[in-house]
Order: sequence, then C-alpha cells, then structure tokens
Amino acid sequence: MTTSKTPPCTDVAVPPLRVLLPADVTAPALARHEVRAALLRLGLQERQFDDVLLATSELVTNAFEHGERPQRLELECADGRLTLRVHDTGRMLPRLRAPLPGEARSRGLVLVQALSLDWGFERCPGGKYVWAVFQLPDV
Repeated sequence: MTTSKTPPCTDVAVPPLRVLLPADVTAPALARHEVRAALLRLGLQERQFDDVLLATSELVTNAFEHGERPQRLELECADGRLTLRVHDTGRMLPRLRAPLPGEARSRGLVLVQALSLDWGFERCPGGKYVWAVFQLPDV
C-alpha cells in the first residue's frame, strides 16, 4: 500500500465518471451499477471486471461504515489502467489489518489489496479518498 497521490492519469481514453453517492445503505449498489455501466461502455464483458465491482462495493461500504459517509465515486481509465476513487467525509484513515479467522467482517481492504495493482488513500478538503488501480484487459 502506498499513501502517495493517485497515479497520474494521462492520455485519458474515456471521460471520467463522477457519481454522487447517497448517505444510506444503497450507496454500494448504486456505485456498482454506475461502474458496471461505465465498463460495459468501454466494451468490456462482465466476466472481465468482477474484481473491480467487488472492490467498488468494499471501498464504498468502508466509507459508509468507517468514514462519516461516502460522498462520491470517481472512475478514470487511461493507459490500460482503471483508477477507482471513493471520497468520504471521515478524518480517520484506513488501516489494513489481517482479520481474525473467526471474524465474519473486516476483510474489505484486504480484498481491495488482493484484487488491485495498487491502492492507497489521500486526505483532501472535507475528508479523504481511498483509491485502487486495476489493469484493464485488452478488449
């Protein structure tokens, strides 16, 4: 994990996606729906982006449960990579920790780390964002 700024996005292939998220438990489903639609517009098949959808759910759920609330989701595609960012209003920074074997929860960031090329977080005005980068398959 790195806490540096998100990798620079140059030569953007498609317009970035920006979605305002509701302050309730529907936020992860809405985020998945919007990301799925954006990736289908890129010409990807659903089996090619399951990892991105799972990471989307985990990042938005973490913002809802550990931030004060998720504000927005952003998605950018450039140079064969997809960068997903979830902004929330919380001040507490995410911590990657190994869950105990008997715990049914607390695996979100472990999953994001396993599914993505890289992930991290950055403070910003009004809170923070947590990001993850994925390699896009060839279409």
